[in-house]
Amino acid sequence: MTPAVNQAKKAGVTYQIHEYSHDAQQSSYGEEAAEKLGIATARVFKTLVVQLDSGGLAVGIVPVSGMLNLKQLAKAAGAKKAAMADAKDVERATGYVLGGVSPLGQKKRLPTFIDASAEGFDTIFVSAGRRGLEIELAAGVLARLTNGRFASLAQGAG
Repeated sequence: MTPAVNQAKKAGVTYQIHEYSHDAQQSSYGEEAAEKLGIATARVFKTLVVQLDSGGLAVGIVPVSGMLNLKQLAKAAGAKKAAMADAKDVERATGYVLGGVSPLGQKKRLPTFIDASAEGFDTIFVSAGRRGLEIELAAGVLARLTNGRFASLAQGAG
């Protein structure tokens, strides 16, 4: 299993693993997960890593049906600006490849912010650490495992 699944297992939290056959031609990983698992895109959350102007990295978790509002994430993280992090920096800090970045089990624990819409669902889906593998758990559990905070981060979700 992946470090993400191992972290959930070790924490003794309630979660469920969902596996599907990843299409290598697909570049919208979250939408592919929603489609193949038959769930609404608003319940599938993507894990995005940003570079803060203060020099550090942070994680924004938003529904795949929307986009990350970089200004809102910067504000939540106490920075002035945020930009999408370089792919190599993301992979080095998290230990995951793009499209399979999980908020759980990262090599380096990064400040994590979860879109507040997650609190409206009994459970949400996030990457379990590789393409084609999702972990379903309660948003509050995800926040606890990542030391994450809820904030309004998504734009255009729906």
